[in-house]
Amino acid sequence: MDKRLVFDTIPERFDKWRVRYCTELFDYITDVCSLTKDKKCLEIGPGTGQATDFALDTGCDYTAIELGEHLAGKMREKYGRYPNFNIINADFEKYDFLSDSFDLVYSAATIQWIDQDIAYRKTFDILKRGGYLAMFYMVGDYKTPCPELFEKIQKVYDSYYVTEQPYRQKFDYEGGAAYGFEYCVRKEFYGKRHYNADDYIEYIKTHSDHITIKEEYKDRFFGGIHDAVAEYGGVDFMDTFVLHIYKNRRYS
Repeated sequence: MDKRLVFDTIPERFDKWRVRYCTELFDYITDVCSLTKDKKCLEIGPGTGQATDFALDTGCDYTAIELGEHLAGKMREKYGRYPNFNIINADFEKYDFLSDSFDLVYSAATIQWIDQDIAYRKTFDILKRGGYLAMFYMVGDYKTPCPELFEKIQKVYDSYYVTEQPYRQKFDYEGGAAYGFEYCVRKEFYGKRHYNADDYIEYIKTHSDHITIKEEYKDRFFGGIHDAVAEYGGVDFMDTFVLHIYKNRRYS
């Protein structure tokens, strides 16, 4: 299986359990990138809409490109009623967009699955003059709230984490200047989460490398983590949402 399609195997679980980004981040993008109803934006790899509503709610001409057939279907189910919604079920790396098409291109932890050279060159080409590229992702920290629980969970990983597709994506979010972009800002936003043991297992089953854990290890892996979290009455996260914004400087 193409590693980029692993999420397409769990569209309903993905939609229910994947983390949504914070309102402050979306408001910041809307303001800095001047996203209004007379603008056009492209979301790369929307999944099932974890970072979609804010753009649609501006009234802008919104397009998403999603590789997964089932994820794209879930997007149509959720957002097909919006008159400004459009989705393309295709591979961003191969799809032939017109140059100078969008005022904003953005990605919520998806662009890192694309070849970096293709990602930067193609987004630069399809942006209009002075257009923006916004990329963001989440860093979840459950070690700081409870180091003892963290260590117990790590022991389970050490023993039973055997996966067909380990997560090894490398993407330089601060490398856009080499492709003609002006680096505008890196900004952080913060949030908190709490899971009971059952819900935490449902959540981590949406991680790409956890979906592909070898069958003979699954029960011991997920069972071990469940027991550790249950022992501590749940698990708490301190989240950092990291945002990078670039502007096409060549045409500014």
